[in-house]
Amino acid sequence: MKVGVVLNPIAGGGRLKRHWPEVAASLKKHFGDFELRETQAEGDAERLALDLAASGFDLVIAAGGDGTASEVADGLLQAFDESGRTTELGLLPCGTGIDFARGLGLPRGVDATLKQIAEAKPRKVDAGRICYIDDHGALASRHFINIASLGMSGATDRAVNADKRKGKVSAKALFFWRTVVEFVRYRFQDVRITVDDGTPVEARMALVAVANGKFFGGGMMIAPDAELDDAQFDIVILRAAGKLQLIRDIRLLYGGRHRNHPAITILRGKKVVVEPLGDVEKNGALVDIDGESPGRIPATFEILPGALTLRY
Repeated sequence: MKVGVVLNPIAGGGRLKRHWPEVAASLKKHFGDFELRETQAEGDAERLALDLAASGFDLVIAAGGDGTASEVADGLLQAFDESGRTTELGLLPCGTGIDFARGLGLPRGVDATLKQIAEAKPRKVDAGRICYIDDHGALASRHFINIASLGMSGATDRAVNADKRKGKVSAKALFFWRTVVEFVRYRFQDVRITVDDGTPVEARMALVAVANGKFFGGGMMIAPDAELDDAQFDIVILRAAGKLQLIRDIRLLYGGRHRNHPAITILRGKKVVVEPLGDVEKNGALVDIDGESPGRIPATFEILPGALTLRY
């Protein structure tokens, strides 16, 4: 097996990079020779993964957080679109957000994770594609593997990624604190949500999550019934309500105990279109794509059944 590793050297405050001799020894033990590529800027992981896949690598391991894993998956999916050749994805999670890996139930510890990846059978899972408006006002698109959302989550992403404590405190604590702070500041926005060919739903919302996986936001189980291989999204709509009560109820998200909350609607479908109502500038909610916020709505989300091959 030809193995490549895409390492984000600053993920988790640089933990993997600091312990690289031990990580490299574990990789060598379980996989033999491997090729290491390091990211230097946003978008590098996508480009490096695409290059590894195009060069005939069988497995690419994303060493970093959710953003690194998502970019690597995007690169592998682009490579498949171009050549039809499948390159498997493995995850060595380390970062502020490791929600996708959390949903996979990967073991703690580098050696245990790599051993499990080496011994695992490949599994086909769904991926998503989102088309949105980037920060320069241009139409953009990319793949995602876990959850893409809009509203409060986009604002929270930007706050977390700009926080100087990132990598120095626990992800759960940082995400919870920034979620509460951004929620207090947040102005509810009016959107229209269309799922498949259903009747459009108009809502004043705090959050709309289009979920392939279960977890986001540093451990919130936003979509407790989501499955990676059911060819459908779980769409979770958090409607506007009293802010103090919603802040108290955020804790319900961590245990997935919000299904019957009066402010929450959960739908299922293969294609989701979210558009701002009325004033586009006022209601053009920020999007969150696997922990990164590169733009805003209007946005279209489409499921890609069995598009990605995971080894875990």
